[in-house]
Amino acid sequence: MQSDNMKCGMQQAPARSLLNALGYTAEEIKKPMVGIVCSYNEIVPGHMNLDKIAEAVKLGVAEAGGTPVMFPAIAVCDGIAMGHIGMKYSLVTRDLIADSTEAMAIAHQFDALVMIPNCDKNVPGLLMAAARVNVPTVFVSGGPMLAGHVKGRKRSLSSMFEAVGEFAAGKIDEDDVREYEENVCPTCGSCSGMYTANSMNCLTEVLGMGLPGNGTIPAVYSERLRLAKKAGYAVMDMLKKNIRPRDIITKDAILNALTVDMALGCSTNSMLHLPAIAHEIGFDFDISFANPISEKTPNLCHLAPAGPTYMEDLNEAGGVYAVIKELYDIGLINGDCMTVTGKTLAEAVKYSVNKDPEVIRPVDNPYTKTGGLAVLKGNLAPDGSVVKRSAVVPEMLCHEGPARVFECEEDAIAAIKGGKIVAGDVVVIRYEGPKGGPGMREMLNPTSAIAGMGLGSTVALITDGRFSGASRGASIGHVSPEAAVGGPIALVEEGDIISIDINNYSINLKVSDEELAKRRESWTPREPKVKTGYLARYASMVTSGNRGAILEIPKN
Repeated sequence: MQSDNMKCGMQQAPARSLLNALGYTAEEIKKPMVGIVCSYNEIVPGHMNLDKIAEAVKLGVAEAGGTPVMFPAIAVCDGIAMGHIGMKYSLVTRDLIADSTEAMAIAHQFDALVMIPNCDKNVPGLLMAAARVNVPTVFVSGGPMLAGHVKGRKRSLSSMFEAVGEFAAGKIDEDDVREYEENVCPTCGSCSGMYTANSMNCLTEVLGMGLPGNGTIPAVYSERLRLAKKAGYAVMDMLKKNIRPRDIITKDAILNALTVDMALGCSTNSMLHLPAIAHEIGFDFDISFANPISEKTPNLCHLAPAGPTYMEDLNEAGGVYAVIKELYDIGLINGDCMTVTGKTLAEAVKYSVNKDPEVIRPVDNPYTKTGGLAVLKGNLAPDGSVVKRSAVVPEMLCHEGPARVFECEEDAIAAIKGGKIVAGDVVVIRYEGPKGGPGMREMLNPTSAIAGMGLGSTVALITDGRFSGASRGASIGHVSPEAAVGGPIALVEEGDIISIDINNYSINLKVSDEELAKRRESWTPREPKVKTGYLARYASMVTSGNRGAILEIPKN
């Protein structure tokens, strides 16, 4: 066992004495040591139940013959961090989570790990760590929140953000806003639509790193506790069979995840996280892979905010495995990929059934014949940009209008709420990328303000920041290269005409090459917004290219 390096032999007697101090018996010390990486805290609603999940995992591990040892991982709530400097710290925590988990796991020579994440950056961060550490590992998330109900309709967090915009537009009053506040987030769990957290928890199933139901069983269901116990059993079985993350997270598994991403209509943030996970296994994942996969993958689900269904509905319809089975049956999924169950993906989904064709459309009756995400390129984004195509209204799939240019999110929101943005405009928010932000803030507040002002079907938004899975409309993010490194978005001037054609994957600034070259000659880099602390170090290390935001730190 790997843990023998830490606990066996005369030289390790001091370590055994410290294990004794922790209360472990000689019998427990002899067993495989299984790290339980629990991101429980009291500030993230998606994580407030993870102490219960961890206890269930520990029972499963112990019952299956291991010694469970819990240690923490951090997590940020993007909703609470939104609208202030805190959002600059959200994406960067992904790498802190990966680095600190790697350090803990290797320093203490655990034989296996069970990862217990739930929210946005916690899931990809722990997937990155799993690939690095490469000991048998199973994921079990905390599960999604149940949908809220306002005025007789199911609602979620994106409804809350849009209600703020409606209030600014004078469409609702403070009592209406308060009703949303008190009802859109009714339980613990990751927010109830197909936002980033749920997207990544669902894709964890597709990657093979989570048990069936990992992405969809609601947080408040007792079934979630049973799943956690099974995760404990599963990791011990993986240890016996020596199945490791790099046996599971392969190039084919990542391409499977991208395929199911298209069918589910996942968050655009998956285009940041899948490349980062791929980077850990040495696969140079380019976001442009998305378009050929999107061309042949039908969009089968319209979960909130794209449609009226929620994670609880997807769970009842058969969950992620039912979606995989639809795609596998038409040859779009590589079924030979291994999973934490010890079965191949084809074996794992063999008996999965689509129980509700209104929630999971059959492949012969999709919402669209193409997938939920699209990567646009052109002279405004030569390295690419990402749009959640499944959440764009048909009339905005092709749009042309004048640029309204803002150097930060706050200025854009003020203009939107102040009535200075009108139908046809293209809002451009720049210097919000990984280096320029720094930290690549999520632009949910501006998109929600646009929707709340009733401009969602007439105004586009382009940014070198990123978008939430909660964003809808013609919101085009991850524009690369970003403004801070001299990308063309830095050269846009007020009133320039911008042409967007999502169906043809193009995004162009209608300015001559000669004029762009002239502007580039006069462009000068801006002073960094943050000069000290972790954000400054992050900005100096991150590569902000067409593989997303990836820290280029040499790995052994």
